[in-house]
Amino acid sequence: MPPPTVPFFLTSTTLAAATKPQLQQLPPSTTTTTTKQKKQTCDDVQAVPLDACASYTARMRLNPQLALRLFDHLLRSGADPDHVAYALALGRCARERNYSAAAQLHAHAAKCGVASHRRVRNGLIHAYAVCGMLFDARKVFDGGHEGDTVAWNCLLRGYAEVGDANLLREFFVGMQTRDTVSWNTIIAWCVEIGEYEEAIAVFREMLASMECPPDRVTLVSVISAITYLGALTQGLWAHAYVCKKGIQVDQRLSSALINMYSKCGCIEGAVYVFDNLGANTSVDTWNAMLAGFTANGCSERALELFTRMESTGLVPNKITFNTMLNACSHGGFVEEGIGCFERMTKVYGIEADIAHYGCMVDLFCRAGLFEKAKKMIQMMPMEPDAAVWKALVGACRTHRNFELGRKAGYRLIEAAPNDHAGYVLLSNIYGLNGNWKGVQKVRKLMVDRGVQKVPGSSSIEIDGVIHEFISGDKSHLRKEDIYKMLSEMCQQLKTAGYVPDTSQVLLDIDDEDVKESSLALHSEKLAIAFGLISTAIGTPIRIVKNLRVCGDCHNAIKLLSKIYGRCIIVRDANRFHHFKEGSCSCGDFW
Repeated sequence: MPPPTVPFFLTSTTLAAATKPQLQQLPPSTTTTTTKQKKQTCDDVQAVPLDACASYTARMRLNPQLALRLFDHLLRSGADPDHVAYALALGRCARERNYSAAAQLHAHAAKCGVASHRRVRNGLIHAYAVCGMLFDARKVFDGGHEGDTVAWNCLLRGYAEVGDANLLREFFVGMQTRDTVSWNTIIAWCVEIGEYEEAIAVFREMLASMECPPDRVTLVSVISAITYLGALTQGLWAHAYVCKKGIQVDQRLSSALINMYSKCGCIEGAVYVFDNLGANTSVDTWNAMLAGFTANGCSERALELFTRMESTGLVPNKITFNTMLNACSHGGFVEEGIGCFERMTKVYGIEADIAHYGCMVDLFCRAGLFEKAKKMIQMMPMEPDAAVWKALVGACRTHRNFELGRKAGYRLIEAAPNDHAGYVLLSNIYGLNGNWKGVQKVRKLMVDRGVQKVPGSSSIEIDGVIHEFISGDKSHLRKEDIYKMLSEMCQQLKTAGYVPDTSQVLLDIDDEDVKESSLALHSEKLAIAFGLISTAIGTPIRIVKNLRVCGDCHNAIKLLSKIYGRCIIVRDANRFHHFKEGSCSCGDFW
């Protein structure tokens, strides 16, 4: 990973513009208790032992989900709660986001003279902070924290929960002592709000500060940020760091590594991580590997791995079958997909949700089986969502079923009126059919509703630095080397027999030259031109695009992979496209 270049909190502007993050759902307690056991635990208190507080405290540790009820019984027994009992009860308040109970416990602790105890004070700060009551949390904090790192971290998490970027930054900079938890809070918050490059920048600052070493939680967040950016070089560095520092690879970290390699188009790296887990595999790690095969166009390998998973005795879950149905869809395995859907419901008793039905619709649509797709939509026990209609409209565009595509397109717009994708797809249907009045009608509807099309952008990592290109941005052509490379690419494509697919330019323009120049400035082509001049001969080129690769670019990139002898991997909004020697294994059709 490249060394840090600028101090994060001194020059960052992204934190100030950050939006409020959603509250994270805390994991449920691992202790399971039946209704009968709960009644017995709370009611079997007739004979109060001599050390009643210690007895109740032990019960609260064993049954944290009953901490508040047990604390109430402790008070009714006539015993005096100690600081441990208060801390356990406040911990439950934090889990349940129960502000009123925390306030009552605070008042009771103050009357009993234990509110100033370190564990009770930290429990109060934590409970108030996660409940969003930062004023109360800060008041307790200012009442005396005495350099307590736990107290600082509790309030730091509260600022992260509320999402006040300025307060979060100022508080973090002003912390007397910072530990791994402090840095993890900031990194995880950046990932949660989508500031992935910022998360990596914070991690660099953490390493440079040498205040504390990263742990598994740190690496999971950092690797998640790297995954989104598709920065394989930085991902390799992070994996090497894990190995060098001897950080234990648990299920979360292994799933993050598998996901990172998969989404960076390095499927063999994901296989290496998975095969070296030994007995530390779980359903989540199997799902991550299945999803990796699916996203990288390895549907057959996904089916083989699923069979292997079943042979180990692991029970697949909803996510497993959603991944497998997706693999069958993109691989064109219609019969296998139908069998998988039936196996899910009949063998494992898993009730199909909207995602599973959407995969089945996509499966039939890709195969051109529109009658089966319509029948599947009709038999769904819930209303089709935007994903279902999008799959149908996309397939109608591919197979040129314009009438069905038009009807489904309007249903898609109804399901997601603020999503530009529906309007664009419907416009495509009209444009491919030469109905320019229909195109103008859809665009007017889009303008009237204030919906704007997201511009296409592609990014490429060179020597650990992310470079971004925007479709239609002619400023890149001012750079002589990129302009020369793009011109050479166009000439080589024409020599190889490539004919621009101007039907992808859905504008009412008669000048074919204008259409061709528009296609040449698509962001993925600009990124490839930059990759060709910036990397050694034979080096794979990896690109991340925010939208779906168009049919013209798909055909052009296949030829470019053969002309220049390069493996070109493009991750778009839909899936991975591995271009090699003039072919692509993505399973998508245009």
